[in-house]
Amino acid sequence: MKNILKELKPFTISILIIIVLLLAQAMTDLALPDYMSNIVNIGIQQNGIDNAVPEVIRAGEMEKIKLFLNEEENSLIDNNYKIISKENLTKDEYNDYSKKYEALESESLYILDTSNKEDIEKMNSFLGKAILTKYSIEKGMPQGVVSGKDNKIENPFEKLPEGTDPFMVIKSLPKEQFKTLKGEIDKQFKNIPDTIITQSAINYIKVEYEAIGIDMGKVQSNYILSTGGKMLLIALIGVIASVIVGFIAARVSASLGRNLRDKVFKKVTSFSDAEFDNFSTASLITRSTNDMQQIQLFVMLLLRMVFYAPILGVGGVIRALDTNTSMAWIVGVGVAGILILVITLFSIAMPKFKKVQKLVDKVNLVMRESLNGMMVIRAFNTQKFEEEKFDNANKDLTKTNLFVSRLMTMMMPTMMLIMNGITLLIVWVGAHEIDKANIQVGDMMAFMQYAMQIIMSFLMLSMISLILPRASVSAQRIGEVLDEDITIIDPKKPKELNSDVKGLIEFRNVSFKYPGAEAHVLKDISFTAKPGETTAFIGSTGSGKSTLINLIPRFYDVTSGKILFDGVDIKDISLSDLRENIGYVPQKGILFTGTIESNLKYGKNFDASNEDVLKAIEIAQANEFIEGKEKGIFSDITQGGTNVSGGQKQRLSIARALAKKPKVLIFDDSFSALDFKTDALLRKAIKKEIKNRTMLVVAQRINTIKNAEKIIVLDEGKIVGMGTHRELLKECEVYKQIALSQLSEEELVYE
Repeated sequence: MKNILKELKPFTISILIIIVLLLAQAMTDLALPDYMSNIVNIGIQQNGIDNAVPEVIRAGEMEKIKLFLNEEENSLIDNNYKIISKENLTKDEYNDYSKKYEALESESLYILDTSNKEDIEKMNSFLGKAILTKYSIEKGMPQGVVSGKDNKIENPFEKLPEGTDPFMVIKSLPKEQFKTLKGEIDKQFKNIPDTIITQSAINYIKVEYEAIGIDMGKVQSNYILSTGGKMLLIALIGVIASVIVGFIAARVSASLGRNLRDKVFKKVTSFSDAEFDNFSTASLITRSTNDMQQIQLFVMLLLRMVFYAPILGVGGVIRALDTNTSMAWIVGVGVAGILILVITLFSIAMPKFKKVQKLVDKVNLVMRESLNGMMVIRAFNTQKFEEEKFDNANKDLTKTNLFVSRLMTMMMPTMMLIMNGITLLIVWVGAHEIDKANIQVGDMMAFMQYAMQIIMSFLMLSMISLILPRASVSAQRIGEVLDEDITIIDPKKPKELNSDVKGLIEFRNVSFKYPGAEAHVLKDISFTAKPGETTAFIGSTGSGKSTLINLIPRFYDVTSGKILFDGVDIKDISLSDLRENIGYVPQKGILFTGTIESNLKYGKNFDASNEDVLKAIEIAQANEFIEGKEKGIFSDITQGGTNVSGGQKQRLSIARALAKKPKVLIFDDSFSALDFKTDALLRKAIKKEIKNRTMLVVAQRINTIKNAEKIIVLDEGKIVGMGTHRELLKECEVYKQIALSQLSEEELVYE
């Protein structure tokens, strides 16, 4: 997985942008509960009044409140309030103020300077008590002040003679006596929660605002609308950030998938046959498709959630503790429950995810074998057997997938149960805290949202943890392909061939055995194939004919000995230079999706001239069936060349090699699907048209090779005969036996 994640290095800038945007999104998500709390606490419960510091108050009322403040507090009031009256305002100023404050007509007002937030915070800490003291003296115990049995502030002025102004009495009290009175009042406040003091003071401010002529309904609606507007703006920013993150994350994951597929494909194309033996075709297809999709999905969620979840979780914890610490244990309970669930599911799911990918390989393998061998299956009437084989593989995959799916299905309801249980617990505990006046309703609602955000962050991580095992398996499987050691590689300092390439092939004491095998397939092979001559190979099945010629283009490397191309060891020549000079026609003709023209030009990087293509068609005896097609050379070739016969496919494969005009032509039993007449015409045309080129032909039919300048007879990996047709009939018993199995003795003598 680490090696796969290293592939994200080219997308560093995009990932940094994603992190910044996720931070912005998390901040917006974390800000919304606070605004919602303010709407409930301030907008609804406090009529839009934020704190115990009135923005405007009648001068007479403020003077009474100031009686209960010390010098420093009074100085702070004087510095932040200005006194306005009808007399000290200009006409325009008076008109402006009087529209807002009707009471200005009859008395002076204190107006707060709202720019100094720090001073307002300081004033809020003491004005609430002063206002509540003034209110209690004036009206008796205000509604809502009582909290429990012992929290009532005693009114020492209840027994004054009727009509006596208690504030004049307080003002005239000696300093020591006032200090004693103030101390007694402060003692009473110690038993009352700050929230109760603030809310009671706000009740007074509400009454004061109404007395001044302020429309409290408008104040409340303005506060709710402005706060709601801010919430909408913040939510919009979060949505925009989320959309951009999703777009960039999708682009990064798709680009990573593209790069990995490209690397896997390039790696696979550099495989020799030895590497292909380690991976089945079905497995390589699964790794390039299904496994890539798992990696892309994981990277998408990694960028979208793994970076976002910690920011949201940590931010949620900080905000939740800032809202209320007494309920922090509830979040811990929720997180612990989710972790237990995730760890349990993780331990069960991990082995199953590994099994799923192997079963997908198996289904692909069975499907591929059945499709490729459909004609054989029908011929032997084994459809039911193949159906049962596929059904067993399909059932195994379905059974495992069902288990994993059911496990995942169980996870979500369990998660929701935990989240709903946490919500219920917060409401239960929060209700008791509200009853004790430790928090307000909005605070409980905000805490609930923060708790859900914290749990959601762990839920996101848990989703990643469940996808991680499958992605890890897929990454491992892709890594196996990318990390596979290539056995056939270019030399560090390749030797260049002469500009006048001849195509002389020489085997010097060559032996070969397949990787991991004990016995040699070829033993001590030595011969020379000269330009202008045809060198043919014949022998019984399994004698090593195809293996021998596959060593020339380095599909395999020799175990010992040397193969020389124009006197240069082929291991010292770059693969591109070597193969550029070789035209190879395999046993099974292979065509690619496209047209006949594109297939014939394929061998020369689609750069072959039309003259070369037409000449190759003529030599390969393919012009007759091509001209019979409606579009001729531009006729379509379906996948695998399924719309042409075996003989046609073989002739097109031969024409493709001829159009390349290589110095060395290799035919690996490439005439087997041709009838005797076409075979003879093709060999005659090749002999006539192609001169000064080295031809190596593997064949099973004596007629195909009897005119070759050199025939090499192989038996059990060794050369048991070498010479012309006539020489081998006299000197090589193995060749003679092969010839007699195909031709009569009279034909051999005649030949």
